Amino acid sequence: MEKRIIKTADAPEPIGPYNQAVQVGNMLFISGQVAINPKNGAIEAKDIFEETHQVMHNLRAVLHAADMDFKQVVKTTIFLTDMALFPSVNEIYAKYFIGDFPARETVAVRGLPKNVNVEISMTAIG
Repeated sequence: MEKRIIKTADAPEPIGPYNQAVQVGNMLFISGQVAINPKNGAIEAKDIFEETHQVMHNLRAVLHAADMDFKQVVKTTIFLTDMALFPSVNEIYAKYFIGDFPARETVAVRGLPKNVNVEISMTAIG
């Protein structure tokens, strides 16, 4: 199977040597997204709610670039700098899914790029 690189201006440019997503067959692997506004490259979120919404908007943009949506997401990984943020991130995250939720793990990390509080990666099947 051939891999296809997914790229969209509606999500932030990668800040390292990786792609926004890679599609192999009907599987889409989305790199972790943080709360960067793709229009200006800035972190504008004022709290964890805004930050999580921006992350989910970025993920949705990558899904759409691959002609997919949240219904096709089968696995996510959430990275948090503080597990005290878990309930707030869950509250926003849940609003983006209709019906069954994907499999998921949430892990605490010491730090994330750009000093953000949350990063989310996804796997989807089309």
